[in-house]
Amino acid sequence: MNILICDDDKEIVDAVDIYLSQEGYKVYKAYDGEEALKVISENEIHLLVIDVMMPVMDGIHAVLELRKTSSIPVIFLSAKTEDSDKILGLNVGADDYLSKPFNPLELVARVKSQLRRYTKLGNIAEEGGNLYTVGGLTMNDDDKTVEVDGEKVRLTPIEYNILLLLVKNAGKVFSIDQIYESIWNEQSVGADNTVAVHIRHIREKIEINPKDPRYLKVVWGVGYKIEKQN
Repeated sequence: MNILICDDDKEIVDAVDIYLSQEGYKVYKAYDGEEALKVISENEIHLLVIDVMMPVMDGIHAVLELRKTSSIPVIFLSAKTEDSDKILGLNVGADDYLSKPFNPLELVARVKSQLRRYTKLGNIAEEGGNLYTVGGLTMNDDDKTVEVDGEKVRLTPIEYNILLLLVKNAGKVFSIDQIYESIWNEQSVGADNTVAVHIRHIREKIEINPKDPRYLKVVWGVGYKIEKQN
């Protein structure tokens, strides 16, 4: 698997390279957002680890550009630790966020977790039958596609897995903690904002009017569900 590390601090890039290379990953390097986009356009990259604050083009603008054409997992690195900064990163399309200074082993674990989801999303099952339909919303878990009224919808791996969980259990309400622990496979601690941001992204992609959703409903004080359709 090919991983791109982008940070204007060369020492951080080199250190992360050592840890990821030891795990068998092929590592590409970039030192600003423009260089990262160029590397991605010229190579098959499976995951991007990118700093938020960089010269020339910062990580936020780079990921905004990336998300126009690609759904590869993105992990943001940032010295900022405020919730608002984390939410901003998730809002532009990041899948995960790690605050500096960070433990390289934790980054490796997060990389592995994101790649497992991405690989699973890209694999085609050998046997058919994994088709889920709710009204005009259809998910084919064999080829990992989503369609709304016949139009294909591009979701990130996290978004896809959240939607699949809800669609497979249409009508059932899942709390934020249940969603987080099912998708991230770790204990939910302060996960409200993380889940809410991904839910909003899903709504923007599958709903005609995200403010008056047909499918993905909130049950106030409880959680979220996919509404069964007549």
